[in-house]
Amino acid sequence: MDQVLHYFNQLTETQIRLLKELKPLYEEWNAQINVISRKDMDHFYEHHVLHSFAIAKFIQFDHGDRILDVGTGGGFPGIPLAILFPDAHFHLIDSIGKKIKVVREIVEALELKNVSFEQQRAEKHMKKYHYIVSRAVTDFRQFAGWTRNNFSMTGEGALPAGWIALKGGDLAEEFAGIRHAHIEKLNTYFKEEFFQTKKLVYVPHYALKKK
Repeated sequence: MDQVLHYFNQLTETQIRLLKELKPLYEEWNAQINVISRKDMDHFYEHHVLHSFAIAKFIQFDHGDRILDVGTGGGFPGIPLAILFPDAHFHLIDSIGKKIKVVREIVEALELKNVSFEQQRAEKHMKKYHYIVSRAVTDFRQFAGWTRNNFSMTGEGALPAGWIALKGGDLAEEFAGIRHAHIEKLNTYFKEEFFQTKKLVYVPHYALKKK
């Protein structure tokens, strides 16, 4: 938690309280439904909360922004971002029901009013959003093919509607030929070794044509 406070020192008392409540809630539910590796729980705030917060170093979501978190797993990056941006709305989807059960329990325990969720495959989801976020999801072209019809271009915020993905490793081949793809190295934001190979990718909606 100290790492989060080091990089985000303007958090409100409410945000700090909610973030402190996250780990014990995940420990409780992770013992029943494994959504985070046992080893990774030892680095919960660095590997999951701070990693999710990397998106906030790139963009500040505005009041009324609607964000879709695809393949949310146990709720990342959506739940930490919802705590950070209480005036934006986050919809979390995953195809695996037990993962959405954990999301439901965490959201209800924290009484997060700006989060909704459902078990659903990305390619079946029809609603519209300003931004689509993801963490360690499949190849971007496939992912974009599932979700490129989910953008609303009304009321665009700090950046044009688009995808914001947290990824790792060498992305040169994956994003070759994709116009306007912007890649940020997370070690420019955070000094911890975990972030040395981690990246954030932003691709505006107009980079790929709709079907």
